[in-house]
Amino acid sequence: QVQLVESGGGLVQAGGSLRLSCAASGRASSAHYMAWFRQAPGKEREFLAVIRWMIGSTYYSDSVKGRFTISRDNAKNTVYLQMDNLKPEDTAVYYCAAAFGLYGSTWPVGRDDYGYWGQGTQVTVSS
Repeated sequence: QVQLVESGGGLVQAGGSLRLSCAASGRASSAHYMAWFRQAPGKEREFLAVIRWMIGSTYYSDSVKGRFTISRDNAKNTVYLQMDNLKPEDTAVYYCAAAFGLYGSTWPVGRDDYGYWGQGTQVTVSS
């Protein structure tokens, strides 16, 4: 059984902050990489950030670098996405995902790199 459960979404004003959580259980809790994606209405699912579970190294998309921070708590099998200085264009459903296998010097940034997904949590940023 593999489960990823996101929480922490909601409505926030532009310039505000939110912290999303993703609790992993089952096989997902031993994944090599955990990532956050988002999908706005009518758009493709977009990679945001990834963390290498055991060593904690991170990689971000240019669209969120400097505003979003991915982190993890190994003891709680939980990954977080701290989102600061939110903008209306950040409005989307946010998903966490887990990937197995090592990528060497590259990072898994494609949707197809991830075999396990949470159900998503809605983030709405008002102007």
